[in-house]
Amino acid sequence: MDQIVFGMIGGGWRADFFLRIAAELPERFRVAAMLVRDAAKGQQIEARWGVPTMRTVDELLRTPRMRFVVVSVTWAVSPVMIRELAARGMPALGETPPAPDLPGLIELDELTRSGARVQVAEQYQYHPLHAARLSLVRAGVLGRVTQAQVSVAHGYHGVNLIRRFLGVGFEEAVIRAMEFRSPIVAGPDRDGPPREDRMAESRQLIAQLDFGGRLGIFDFTGDQYFSWVRDKRLPVRGDRGEIKDTEVRYLAGYRSPIEVELRRANGGENGNLEGHILKGILAGQEWVYRNPFAPGRLTDDEIAVATCLQKMAEYVDGGPSFYGLPEASQDHYLGMLIDRAAASGETVRATRQPWAIA
Repeated sequence: MDQIVFGMIGGGWRADFFLRIAAELPERFRVAAMLVRDAAKGQQIEARWGVPTMRTVDELLRTPRMRFVVVSVTWAVSPVMIRELAARGMPALGETPPAPDLPGLIELDELTRSGARVQVAEQYQYHPLHAARLSLVRAGVLGRVTQAQVSVAHGYHGVNLIRRFLGVGFEEAVIRAMEFRSPIVAGPDRDGPPREDRMAESRQLIAQLDFGGRLGIFDFTGDQYFSWVRDKRLPVRGDRGEIKDTEVRYLAGYRSPIEVELRRANGGENGNLEGHILKGILAGQEWVYRNPFAPGRLTDDEIAVATCLQKMAEYVDGGPSFYGLPEASQDHYLGMLIDRAAASGETVRATRQPWAIA
């Protein structure tokens, strides 16, 4: 397989994910160069990762062999960089969301219409366990799915999973939401384990998204990303079966109930010498997910981001769109409406936007 060479704009916390992937899988990925405005920060990245950094877009785009550029910057700067790359004819893989607000999303829609090659790195659908669940849904094991309760990730990430499990595109929706605040013992965060025993406030956002015969329940608190005591939950219901986290129940016939467990198959355990890796996920005797990056030692989130990079390379080579601006805009639009409904206490309606594909 040819090495995927790409550039990056930005050098923050999320950028490290791409750098770690390239360092772990150098035969598959290489970061050719990075645009980092701050010279001191650029020097730190060069010393740590061995990746050259530039200060301008012109310098970055003179780097040879780059197939696309990852845009990993703030919400406000992201659409500016995406438009600039599009104007230069360079394919862009943006971070989520592609723009901070509705006017910005509508402006970016013009890029899609003009033929710009832009995709967005929405990774949650490619997390191994979510990918395994989605494979069962797409195979029809649950029958017609009518409900997904997603307590996995914030905003547009959670909304994307709801739409994927329900098979929803750009349909209108009625949204109700509320916020609940409660105390929690402060846990780990991006900087590592807690350094003291203290109380913090947990903000839980709960929403119903009624797509007419299909219901999405969004339920998330930011503590779930790092917390040791707040777990993630994801029940999915269809007319022939249900997934509850890792438990799968379905009907092989109307009098033939089947129960299986989604089980991670790992290397490096109990004396196994394959290396400490995720090999895949089994549902009973069936492989419903295989890790395409084994034997690389990547976390689930890194596996998902690496999948976005792989799909971006295929897209640039003429393959299908895997998560374009219309999809990304729809998820962020619905996420913003959830926030609006929670803040106002009123029911709001999602209507078709200019990016909606018939």
